Amino acid sequence: MKFDPSNYTILIVDDVETNVLLLKLLISKVGFKIFTASNGVEALKITSKEKIDLMLLDIMMPLMDGMEVAQKIKEMEPKQRVPFFFLSALTSTEDIVKGFKMGAVDYLSKPFNKEELLTRINHQISLIDAKKTIEEQNRLLKRTIIEKDKLYSVIAHDLRSPIASIRMVTEVLIDGIDRESISPDMYDLLVMANKLTDDSFNLLDNLLKWTKKLTGTLHTVIQDNVSIMHLIQGVLEVMRGVAKLKGISINLNGETDRSASIDIDMAKTTLRNLLSNAIKYSYPNSSIDVNIVEESDKILIEIEDWGVGISKERQEELLKSDFNISTLGTKNEEGSGLGLLLSYEFAKRNGGSLKFHSVEGEGSLFSFDIPTPQK
Repeated sequence: MKFDPSNYTILIVDDVETNVLLLKLLISKVGFKIFTASNGVEALKITSKEKIDLMLLDIMMPLMDGMEVAQKIKEMEPKQRVPFFFLSALTSTEDIVKGFKMGAVDYLSKPFNKEELLTRINHQISLIDAKKTIEEQNRLLKRTIIEKDKLYSVIAHDLRSPIASIRMVTEVLIDGIDRESISPDMYDLLVMANKLTDDSFNLLDNLLKWTKKLTGTLHTVIQDNVSIMHLIQGVLEVMRGVAKLKGISINLNGETDRSASIDIDMAKTTLRNLLSNAIKYSYPNSSIDVNIVEESDKILIEIEDWGVGISKERQEELLKSDFNISTLGTKNEEGSGLGLLLSYEFAKRNGGSLKFHSVEGEGSLFSFDIPTPQK
């Protein structure tokens, strides 16, 4: 017995006073709180006023018998139902089966063995205690998850603006400074600061969106007649600056004049995250291709690199949210793994899909499609 009997209340329902006194004596010695009733009507009145954890219910009683009480309990709301087991002189198989069909958690025939009775009561209370423990743990877990998500959201939301400002300042400084006017080490520090702030901003942006997704507050806002080419060029303009810091060139192959109905921010985030990963896992002074492929009902956007690639083992878990498989980039860049998961989610929300093909040591090709009206 791992529970404290004093925390639980048992209701004895029997019209024979001798039986009630005997049961009360046996059960109260263990430490349970006791209520008694001489018929079903009285028993239901007590359960409506008191918190009863288990009811020992006789079947043959005046006014309202045990079966009628069981039926009334079945008709209650789930949270109001009192677990009960029959303690009856009716011993036929038919009566026992009927008792269980009425919702009894146990059935013990009179005359009963004292040790058997206490063992069965302890067993039922143990189950009730375990259920309470699980419910409390679930409540604490839900509260912890809510508080965690709220913390992530606050951190990401409150830090995005200052990090974005710092990123803009470092970009202006790098573009406006004559490299010959400062030492090479100082210039490298500026470049490093710009890269770190850019990575931090992207991480915070992904973290904020991921938290909103988990909490159900991430909404898809579809806008009509969005120029796909304009969207791609806008993202490339920013990402080419990031790639340049690693000596990587980004080539745009193909073009389209099609438009689509999409969530612009999600589409931009998808392309930005895929390009960010390609830069991360590409070798310095290499190149990345962005291919635009027109199909009858969609535009396929491919991001291809010739970097480290992905092993077959890691590919199997790549798009599973319960795995964090982010690895260091070719210059030891760190990542959270959220970018790819968000890209997968956002591609689906825009009516498309995300796919990839990769060979370890040879590079990767990630692609996502945007549905467009058929020509």
